[in-house]
Amino acid sequence: MTKFFTSSIGQKFFMSITGLFLMVFLMVHLTINSLLLFGDGTLFNVAANFMSSNPLMKVVEPILALGFILHIIYAAYITLKNMKARPQGYKVASKTKASWASKNMFILGALIFIFLAIHLANFFWKIKFGTVETTHVEGQELHNVYALVAGLFKGWWWYNVLYMLGAIFLFLHLTHGFWSAFQTIGWNNEKWIRRFKTIGYIYAIIIAGGFAFIPLYFLLKFVV
Repeated sequence: MTKFFTSSIGQKFFMSITGLFLMVFLMVHLTINSLLLFGDGTLFNVAANFMSSNPLMKVVEPILALGFILHIIYAAYITLKNMKARPQGYKVASKTKASWASKNMFILGALIFIFLAIHLANFFWKIKFGTVETTHVEGQELHNVYALVAGLFKGWWWYNVLYMLGAIFLFLHLTHGFWSAFQTIGWNNEKWIRRFKTIGYIYAIIIAGGFAFIPLYFLLKFVV
């Protein structure tokens, strides 16, 4: 088993598994963030506080962090190793023409990493280790996460633009990463690859489009 995870195939397999796990997380994260668009922030605060206090999330959170870290480390290692041999990131079907995204996954990943660092510094770090004002919902005191998030989007127009750019980078990364992850774990016949590419584009549009719409909403409604 140890030899498998240290082999080239094992490393790509492990990166694909962590990538699929992170894609599921993106769906959950977008669902919660979408609540920013409804009402006065009460729904978002309830959901955000539930996720932060849920015992299950206490277990999932470190696993999620580990998934991000390992995905980034494996991606960087495989890319640098392939750069020394031949330019190839995820496994690409021999009969298909490589897209721009597939040839620049390392760059896209680096840009998403920078965006993720900014996101964590402004939201996760402040919520976990900073001072966040509180609000009351049905007699229960909750962190007013909505005020923190909406305040940044309402107060800084360039912050909205930054998040929309991050969504574009994520879209490009997902359009290749989605189907390539399934190809690496074994679904690599031509019929299934075409299907996964189509599903991947739909998924990328929904996820990236959803994340981009939130800052666009605040930009048009409160800033412009």
